Amino acid sequence: MSQVEKQLADTKAQIESEIPDDVSVTDVKYEGPELVVYTRHPKEFAQDGDLVRRLASKLRKRITVRPHPDVLSDPREAESKIEEIIPDDAGVADLDFHEDTGEVVIEAEKPGMVIGRRGSTLREITQEVGWTPEVVRTPPIESSTVSNVRNFLKQEREERRDILERVGRTIHREEMADEQWVRITTLGCCREVGRASFILNTAETRILVDCGDKPGAEGEVPYLQVPEALGAGAQNLDAVVLTHAHLDHSALIPLLFKYGYDGPIYCTEPTRDLMGLLTLDYLDVASKEGRTPPYESAQVREAIKHTIPLEYGDVTDIAPDVKLTFHNAGHILGSAVSHFHIGDGLYNVAFSGDIHYDDTRLFNGAVNDFPRVETLVMESTYGGRNDYQTDQEDSEAKLIEVINETYEQDGKVLIPAFAVGRSQEIMMVLEEAMRTDKIPEMPVHLDGMIWEATAIHTTYPEYLRDELRDRIFHEDENPFLADQFNHIDGGEDERQEVADGGPCIVLSTSGMMTGGPIMSWLRHLGTEENSNLTFVGYQAQGTLGRRIQNGWEEIPVQDPQNRSRTSTITLKMGVETVDGFSGHADRQGLENFVKTMNPRPEKVLCVHGDERSVQDFSSALYHDYNMRTFAPKNLETFRFK
Repeated sequence: MSQVEKQLADTKAQIESEIPDDVSVTDVKYEGPELVVYTRHPKEFAQDGDLVRRLASKLRKRITVRPHPDVLSDPREAESKIEEIIPDDAGVADLDFHEDTGEVVIEAEKPGMVIGRRGSTLREITQEVGWTPEVVRTPPIESSTVSNVRNFLKQEREERRDILERVGRTIHREEMADEQWVRITTLGCCREVGRASFILNTAETRILVDCGDKPGAEGEVPYLQVPEALGAGAQNLDAVVLTHAHLDHSALIPLLFKYGYDGPIYCTEPTRDLMGLLTLDYLDVASKEGRTPPYESAQVREAIKHTIPLEYGDVTDIAPDVKLTFHNAGHILGSAVSHFHIGDGLYNVAFSGDIHYDDTRLFNGAVNDFPRVETLVMESTYGGRNDYQTDQEDSEAKLIEVINETYEQDGKVLIPAFAVGRSQEIMMVLEEAMRTDKIPEMPVHLDGMIWEATAIHTTYPEYLRDELRDRIFHEDENPFLADQFNHIDGGEDERQEVADGGPCIVLSTSGMMTGGPIMSWLRHLGTEENSNLTFVGYQAQGTLGRRIQNGWEEIPVQDPQNRSRTSTITLKMGVETVDGFSGHADRQGLENFVKTMNPRPEKVLCVHGDERSVQDFSSALYHDYNMRTFAPKNLETFRFK
């Protein structure tokens, strides 16, 4: 009998000793990090609301209870009973029964009403019909990404169960290493912004944290070929952990499957969906620009199939000697500070990913409350000694002033924006400003991927800031659905109509004006002296956005009918830059994140910033808080134990 089989047999015996004599357990399996308990008495499990909680606490495992296939009621009968139990106001859109696992997936507009207080309605459903309910939200804005991901995972359900069982056995395998140590190897984003990637090694386990590209630097990818990473074979990786979906952290995750990786990817659920959206667009952009993409859409699907979503705060076994916990990073939807607890109290490492320490309109500020962290791998994008951002209230006041002045001139405000995060932040500012009469009501046109990214935000309101989440949940007032917002889906004809119309605001990708629909808007509006081009995000060196900020007026634009033909327009619209809307913490926010940790880490690796920023930040932490700090280069390895 293998170590895993012995574990499962012992666990089954322990569960049977804890439950009433008239309740049976037919099987116990690992599926990924979860322990799945099959029973012929699902109703009895459901009657005792604390039983599963007590078992999970005793066994220190995440537990799911499923009915044995023999005791399942007829789906048609179950459907009518479920519909009687769930309040009409929940807005149930679909019931999908899976006889292989005894689960019924309930899609509803208001999942909270399906769940009930502390899961009471879910338990009532199981008591009544025996099936195990799983609840998902109907996106308030139709999302092709969410729909495609859910349908794909439904189609691949059987293979996904095989993957999860294999992963579960790997997680709970017998430890073979005789010694204990912890190492981190830097594969990218050191003294640079982009291509974030690290290897976290123990004597037993090898974990890849992030795998991104470097924007604007084709061919500069993480050093995956080294022995610590894929040089010894992709199959030697135990797990991949993705902090968030921005391409400088996620773009090359699908590439791992091209190299033969077949293991799990741990991230939050919105990160999974956004990764799918952004990596497919990454392939599309490469194709349009005549570049050979590094992987194909099939590898994106493989990445999604192998994803195991985790919620903030859940402590999860991901290897025999490693537990992972995600915490809100405040950066974009689903972004996570990743905390690794290694061994039996041996060592603790946290990777900040990208963070925003203070609350924004969209998100609560980053969490830095950990029982222990000996080493922190910390982003330093704005770690330079003078990298202080404008206060949020002042930034919003400046944007409102620009909009009002442009409106009075009968002009239009054109805002280049990143599809994920920045656009939704600006949408919330505009919605409140119009609702409170700080700016006149006018159409706000959303172009590019902004509408689809917004739809994904509305699917996961539990990841948004408390006040915004309460508005959506309890006040039934979803600001993303405000009448002013219009999705541009009619291409050039609709853009021309907007250009010929009255005052309005246009949010369009790409945020740095390196391509995308913003170039069409420049052609339509660039020569209007009464209109305004307003930057709300960082413009990297070498981008058209930075050149315009520096005073460029002769702007090359493509002919929409013939992309090989380029003409030049003279930019006459006003140009403004409004700082303060970044998704990254500034120098003060970064310092506050570290300063308020209790206890503070012993060592800090300052990464994800240019050379000046990481060295300034590393030096400040050392002098102000007496910590051992490092500004590593790529391909350095640190041993901590």
